[in-house]
Order: sequence, then structure tokens, then C-alpha cells
Amino acid sequence: MIVDAYLNKQFKIKAANIDFYKKNNYVKIKNILSDKIIRHFNKIISTKVEELNSQHKPLEKRNIYEKAFLQLFNLWKKNNEIKKLVFSKRIAGIACQLMKVNGVRLYHDQALFKEPGGGITPWHADQYYWPLASDKTITAWIPLQKTSLEMGPIEFSAGSHVVKKGRDLSISDKSEKQIQKTIHGSNFKHIIEPFDIGEISFHSGLVFHRAGSNTTFDMRKVMTIIYIDKDMKLKRPENDGQLNDWKTWCPGVGVGEIINSPLNPILYEQI
Repeated sequence: MIVDAYLNKQFKIKAANIDFYKKNNYVKIKNILSDKIIRHFNKIISTKVEELNSQHKPLEKRNIYEKAFLQLFNLWKKNNEIKKLVFSKRIAGIACQLMKVNGVRLYHDQALFKEPGGGITPWHADQYYWPLASDKTITAWIPLQKTSLEMGPIEFSAGSHVVKKGRDLSISDKSEKQIQKTIHGSNFKHIIEPFDIGEISFHSGLVFHRAGSNTTFDMRKVMTIIYIDKDMKLKRPENDGQLNDWKTWCPGVGVGEIINSPLNPILYEQI
């Protein structure tokens, strides 16, 4: 298995996928990665998460955010094999096609491992945390195993990127209740679906999403890669989360400047 060649081979998506994403601000696409590739990275990423995990409190003693998942960031800096996945032109090219931009940079990666018995991930929109000047952001949500409904896959409120209310809420009990109330009874479909091996979802930083609890005895293992338009500029932070992200993921970048720090390399450009 030649991992590098596979991960850098272009995956041409259908026009229908692009149209669906434009309307709903999320899309799920099957067969992007092979079973062998998924098994390969499942093993490597699981080992690194186990090595780096510092969360040892019992689930019952954690807050709602801590119960949702084990969260490890920028694994590409800690393992060269994981870097191959994060820097994959195959996946970055899809992000570029969906956002209709000329190229994408890395914002950061994160492993999201929901433990057996792990709680819900409350309703939220990612861009609450990001000091980014436009909505040209997209996250690839990559399950490292076949993911049943019982494991707590990501859920979407399709098209909810147009909703204004709830944008000021971090991940919390409050966001779960208030955003659910806002979108309940609306015309936005609540999408809850399992994931096959090799299936990846892509969602914008504005669309509301959540995940259920993991009621199985197996770890729900997911790797995510967050992409931004290669010409994305830093905006002045509007909350503490955005201030933290500026310092952590965009070091040395000034307000109004293109986010081109060493942590934000260009991963794909249109030819």
C-alpha cells in the first residue's frame, strides 16, 4: 500500500455534491478513503491519542464539554505518518471544490474520540471560536471506523448557516438547549445518519451541528481537518475563544493579515 500516492490522488466530486453543500453547508461523500487506509490510520492515530491523552477524570466527574470527547490537536506536528493524512491533497482538493476557492490552508487538525458512555456534543457552530474574516471554512470529519447511530456520529441542521440566533454560544448545556429551541419546528432538516468506512462529511464553520452520546462499548474514533481559504485574513477576536485561537493556531499573524503562519501551510491550490 503506497499511502502517499493514494492520499495525493485527486478525488473528483460530482456537481451534485457541490450544489448540495452550497444549499445545506454540509455534505457526506462515500468511498473517499479505502478500508486499508482507514485501518492504517486508525491504528496510528489511536496510538498517538492514547500517548498524549491527559484526561483521566471519570466521566461522571467531567463537565458536558469534557464528557463529549477526548480532544487532541495538531497531531500532524507530532507524527509524520499522521501528517500524510492531514496534508492529503485528495481531501484538501475536495474542500477546495466545495468552497469554490482557489486554494486552502490548514487551520488545524484535531482527533475527537468519544469514549464508551461518552456524552453528547451539544449544538454549536464552529466559527464561534475562530477569528476568521470570512465564512470560507470547512471541516472534514473522518471516522476511523464504521460509525453506527449508537456511537454518536455528527448530526447536522441542514441549511442552518443562515440562522442568526445562537452565534454567540460556546459548546455548553446552554447551546444545546437554546439552539435546539431555535431550530426546532423550522424548515431545517435534522440529519442523523451512520457513516460507512471511507465516508467523510464536510461542514462549514457556520452550520449548526451536534453529536449524540456513545452508547456502545467501543471508542468512536474521528480525525478532523479544518481548512480555510488560502487568502483568509485574521479578524479582531470577538471573544476569549477567538483570542485563544489567534494565539494558538495563527502565531505571529496580525489583524487584517493573511493567515500564513508556519502552522497554516497551503495544502492545495487550483492549477
